Amino acid sequence: MTMHRRPIGRSRLLAAIGAVVTLVGTFLPWWTFGGREGLPAVGGNGLDSLGIVVFGVAIMTLALLTLPYASERPVSIDRWSTYAVLAGAGWIAFAYRLYDLAALGVFQFAEPVDAVVRIPGLWLAGIGLSIMARAAYDMLGEPRLR
Repeated sequence: MTMHRRPIGRSRLLAAIGAVVTLVGTFLPWWTFGGREGLPAVGGNGLDSLGIVVFGVAIMTLALLTLPYASERPVSIDRWSTYAVLAGAGWIAFAYRLYDLAALGVFQFAEPVDAVVRIPGLWLAGIGLSIMARAAYDMLGEPRLR
């Protein structure tokens, strides 16, 4: 058995950070409605509807990042295009969920600060997907491993 260290690289580290931020965002509230004037608060997180795809994209990104460390040779699936497809699938599911939530009318806030306070998971998931997309773009310029 040989012990080796492979450098992770800036873009893959960025993808890992984006995936972790997205994972945290899927567990926080994506929407909260009510809770004022004696009404109970109703809400949901990223594990509802197509938000689960965003969760799956983050998990698959982390799995893809660890895959090269499980073998002695470079893995053919560890390319910028794979990360771009994952980020794209996450963005499509995220956009659909935003449309779905807007159609339900849950983005009606009493105060402007509620747009941040009542939906922190939605913001974090969007930021994490943005970081993952930027990481895929940065990988485009990297030299290809043989």
